[in-house]
Amino acid sequence: MFRLAVIRLLVAHLLAAILNPDVSGLEEVKRQEESRLLNHLMKTYDREVRPVYNASHPVVVNVGITLTQIFDMDEKNQVLTTNIWLDQEWNDQLLTWEPRDFNGIEKMHVPCDKIWLPDIVLYNSADDYSQTYFRSLASLDHRGNIFWPPPTKFRSTCPVDVKYFPFDDQTCNLKLSSWMYDGTKLNVMNRTSNIDLENYVPNGEWELLEARLTRTEQYYPCCVEPYPSMTVTIRIRRKTLYYMYNIVFPCMMMSSLTVLVFCLPPDSGEKIALGVTVILAFSVFMLAIAEKMPETSESIPLIGIYLTFVMAMTTVSVIMTVMVLNFFYRGPALTPVPFWAKKYIMSKGNLSSPSFPFRSQANLTSRRGAESRQGAGRRNFQNFSTRYNLDILKNHLLRVTKREGNNGTVPVSPHVPLQLSGNIEVETFPFVDPPPIPPTANNAGGGGYTTAGDSTSEEEILRVLRILLEKEDQQNKDDQIRREWRMLAEIIDKWLFWGFFLITTLSTAVFIVILPYGKRGKFF
Repeated sequence: MFRLAVIRLLVAHLLAAILNPDVSGLEEVKRQEESRLLNHLMKTYDREVRPVYNASHPVVVNVGITLTQIFDMDEKNQVLTTNIWLDQEWNDQLLTWEPRDFNGIEKMHVPCDKIWLPDIVLYNSADDYSQTYFRSLASLDHRGNIFWPPPTKFRSTCPVDVKYFPFDDQTCNLKLSSWMYDGTKLNVMNRTSNIDLENYVPNGEWELLEARLTRTEQYYPCCVEPYPSMTVTIRIRRKTLYYMYNIVFPCMMMSSLTVLVFCLPPDSGEKIALGVTVILAFSVFMLAIAEKMPETSESIPLIGIYLTFVMAMTTVSVIMTVMVLNFFYRGPALTPVPFWAKKYIMSKGNLSSPSFPFRSQANLTSRRGAESRQGAGRRNFQNFSTRYNLDILKNHLLRVTKREGNNGTVPVSPHVPLQLSGNIEVETFPFVDPPPIPPTANNAGGGGYTTAGDSTSEEEILRVLRILLEKEDQQNKDDQIRREWRMLAEIIDKWLFWGFFLITTLSTAVFIVILPYGKRGKFF
């Protein structure tokens, strides 16, 4: 009976095991099968040599690129940093097995350090070659096909053309190939026709225009075997919004200040200060841009050429402003405006007539008749009396008449019109014609004039008048010369304003709009 009970218990446990299988137990068995498979594969495997039975056969490595991000573009050091998944696929003839011998296992993942890996390196790397790829697992199937996609960050050298900065496009190439094996030992092929951009993250500064993968073969003088390689071509375009608001627009606004230098009046005293301030501002911008530019003499940035051109124009504007101020403020030694300047520059300018043109009137009336000369002289004498009899003329006349009264003569009132005697010729006072005096008994026969005093007082009065008139005439000449120089300065200022305005507008349009648009087909 006891034996029958034991048999029944065993049958019950067996039925329970069949109806409720232990999943953890099966997984443990499976893991043990992978471990047994790995031990079986690595028993006679040598990872130091190429995985082929026939040494004359090459190992074909299919290379593909998955671009995930353009991390940085260092223009100064000319280095492009990208995040890439380097997909590599090849066949290892030494790592094959029959799935039925290992519980149906057809694919497994093995550590990359246990298998042979192709020595695919970045030829134009900016880093040292001691850094290796991320040690990720490799996928292996029973036919010996291995797929190994290590993620990596490439820092590749890229010649940067900054001629059209900040409207530039850059083309960078990444050359991938075996470092030691030639094409007869390790043949590099395309895994895919295009670069995978499914996981690409856009960059805030650069726009990706094109990314392609091409295969090339190169022959070296040392060897007859070809050396195949894969070239990743990445063409990117700089996004200009940041540079427009921080570099281009401030440059355009400061270039307009160069034109406004000629709008300031010369007597404001700020023309040169504004020009020098604009030069200093452009110098600061040149230093800011120079920090981002590569230290190369192969090409000069377009914005740098524009800034240098505007700085040169600002320097010329300061020089021209100094010349204009020299014209505007003439020193004590006044020299007339040259004839050529009057003819070619001031030909359309109009100057107001002097306020006291006695000499011109005297020269004009000397060529007319006696009646016209007396009429003009009367008018000039009235103008002169109105201007001077309350200031200087009255004091001189009072001083002269007081001296004559002390000598016993009849004083002359300053309010009584002066009378010229016959012994004084009209030509002795060329600046003003005397007023007509009616003839008296003393001058009826001789046609002369009589005065209240003697000839000495008359000569003193005429001498004082001559000095005053000569002084006024010289002052009018100086004022006329100053007005001509100031008019010349204003005309030159106007010409310089329009000339610099046209040059600044054209240079801005050429450097900022036309050339960038012709290069990239659009402005922003």
